[in-house]
Amino acid sequence: MEMPSRLNLEGPGQRADVPARIAGRTMPMYLHEREHMNTTIAIIGAGPGLGLASARRFGAEGFNVALLSRTQEHVDALAAELASAGIAARGYATDVRDHESLKTALAQAADELGPIEILQYSPVPSKDYLRPVLETTSEELRSALEFSALGAAAAMNAVLPGMRALGRGTALFINGSSAVRPNHNYAGTSAAFAAESAYAQMLHDALAPEGIHVAQLIIPLGIGGGDPAHEPTALSETLWRIYGGGTGFRTFVTPLD
Repeated sequence: MEMPSRLNLEGPGQRADVPARIAGRTMPMYLHEREHMNTTIAIIGAGPGLGLASARRFGAEGFNVALLSRTQEHVDALAAELASAGIAARGYATDVRDHESLKTALAQAADELGPIEILQYSPVPSKDYLRPVLETTSEELRSALEFSALGAAAAMNAVLPGMRALGRGTALFINGSSAVRPNHNYAGTSAAFAAESAYAQMLHDALAPEGIHVAQLIIPLGIGGGDPAHEPTALSETLWRIYGGGTGFRTFVTPLD
């Protein structure tokens, strides 16, 4: 979910070699006493803002990083930047509306980097989804739902067997405020984020007994814009805390008015 600051969350080669895993990291005990094994965070919608910040934060704690976006050159550049910092990372080109492509990319990431323990779903919605409700067509609504809700379901279905095999996992869904407060000026994302939010809430309730944590981060007013809490590095710390807490569903970066 990457756009220039302020990012409005209502809208919008050859791979680098994977370096050796950094050894000797001190892992916080509250992180489920995570085993020392190669597990992966898969970031869907990886870009130079929040996606890269999350990759750095979780990679610094010993996770391998799978970067998923539509352009191979784009994710390869991000992976090379992470590799220069000693983080094992690879890029995978996929489109969240192409479920077979998404499934294949996630399977390849798990095979090459290790089981996917964390899924971050944060692709940037199209500007076509930001029209007022009276100007929004049924086709645009359908496309928005495919992008946010159905793409999220396809991603989760792809990684859930691996999480179950691990006996743990975390799914992080990132949305703007229209996920909980519809805005008639942004009809596509309001409808799609609400559906994604409901889906994630149901996953949270259903998977909690299995030790798989599903959480949602709501970022009112978008990423950046001068508010320190909304900057990518700060948001990645919030995601790290959500991962470490491992119980609640919804977190607001700042309260809604």
